Amino acid sequence: MSTHTTREVAPIANSAKEWRDAMVKMAEKKTPSFFHIRARLPLQGRTNQVLGASPYMNVVLKTYASGGENEIHAHTNEDHVFVVFQGGATFLGPRGEQRLVGKNDCVLVPAGALYSFHANEGEPLVMLRVGAAIDPTTDVLARVDEHGQPFDGYSEKNKEVEIVLDENAWFE
Repeated sequence: MSTHTTREVAPIANSAKEWRDAMVKMAEKKTPSFFHIRARLPLQGRTNQVLGASPYMNVVLKTYASGGENEIHAHTNEDHVFVVFQGGATFLGPRGEQRLVGKNDCVLVPAGALYSFHANEGEPLVMLRVGAAIDPTTDVLARVDEHGQPFDGYSEKNKEVEIVLDENAWFE
């Protein structure tokens, strides 16, 4: 068995298509996958780096600039969990519910549950997101807004802004 260790940085998925394509390619592999959690931190915007995937599961490293956020939505074909590695966030529910999370806190979001969150001010938010497909033959990234309408996670409506990376700041 090889003892080679790689410290490559997973590419940033800049659209839902790039995220899906990365998952499909990784899911073709029928042997264990190995990855290292490493990301350049954003000064503005957010990043998604697909680290590993199978037909039923995907692992994504997510970073948000200080104060970054998304809009209320639900994933219709995936349960997922967030593990906070750095920073903190306020998770919000559809009826004004709020929950603060910080380093080493976890959030499990069942398919169909409406939520949004915003990163706390002060430092970038870094989370590991592990998703499990309900039906791997349909779109695992399918999401809807609070009215049940299809909702693109990479849209202005979801508070997507241009990514500006800090050339000197890494999470590892």
